[in-house]
Amino acid sequence: MSAHHLVVGLTGASGAFATKILLDRSAWPVTLITSVQGRKVYEQEVGSIVELEKKAALVLDDADLGAPVASGTVPTAGMVVLPCSVNTLGKIGVGISDSLITRAAHCQLKEGRKVVLCVREAPWTVMNIRSAESVALAGGTIMPLSPPFYMSKDRTPQTITMAEVLTHYVDHLLGFLGQKVEKDWSDLCNSG
Repeated sequence: MSAHHLVVGLTGASGAFATKILLDRSAWPVTLITSVQGRKVYEQEVGSIVELEKKAALVLDDADLGAPVASGTVPTAGMVVLPCSVNTLGKIGVGISDSLITRAAHCQLKEGRKVVLCVREAPWTVMNIRSAESVALAGGTIMPLSPPFYMSKDRTPQTITMAEVLTHYVDHLLGFLGQKVEKDWSDLCNSG
């Protein structure tokens, strides 16, 4: 596994508990960037943003466009925006780099590194779809915050917690980035 940091942007969409799980489970050290709205949502949904920041190897200010990840010359393990607001999706989709999160995403895309936008919005407008298409055409991946429900095989919906559902999602995300995960679809196929 690369010693490079995984860049994680937390924006103002619901689903912020998944960001905490990602920081807990990432094999890479994490550089965390949180937008102003991301901070507010995290504190509403989860708790102290300070506790989340303690889990990161490096915390950067979203307004600091001079930070190292604002340059494509700084190698990383890739970038995840989790959760990704449709505002952030739209800005990345049209190349607006007015924050460190959007600038870092632009740099990762232009360098051909993995960029995963975990969009948490429903329903989508045609503008959201076009923004997602632009990101995908630039080499990014749109991975809506849709948990892999099949990972709770042999469990009833009444016994599955939100934390478990989001952990399955984060494991799927980390597996996509190249990290070995504890359980995947093949484990379910071979368990019966």
